[in-house]
Amino acid sequence: MQKRKLEQFCREWLNAWTGNKPEELIQFYAEDGYYQDPANSEGIRGRSDMLIYFRKLLAKNPDWKWNLDELYPTPKGFILKWNAKIPVGKDLVNAKGMDIVELRGDKITKNEVYFDRTPLFEKMGFGKGKIISNY
Repeated sequence: MQKRKLEQFCREWLNAWTGNKPEELIQFYAEDGYYQDPANSEGIRGRSDMLIYFRKLLAKNPDWKWNLDELYPTPKGFILKWNAKIPVGKDLVNAKGMDIVELRGDKITKNEVYFDRTPLFEKMGFGKGKIISNY
């Protein structure tokens, strides 16, 4: 895909992360896709298992908002630098991170998400250095 098409794809994909729309979000992923984030370091394989996870994750975070900062095309897909506004109680966490994404056609076959969850944990009332999984 050309960079402009990749940017449009990213905007549509990131929009699907907002508003508790897991069935819309999963449509961006290949049947044999792989998803990994800081809460799932072993990763999740296959759309059916990803959908189970996305349903829980998005239900807990219906009002977060993800935005594209920078996009770098790669031979297999792209690297995305993003920012997110994540409500935690009455507070708002401004997070920055990046995804490594591989595509087959217009479907995501691999999505690795990287960001520091420390500010989220602190807003949730956990001290620095504690390791938890909230999903």
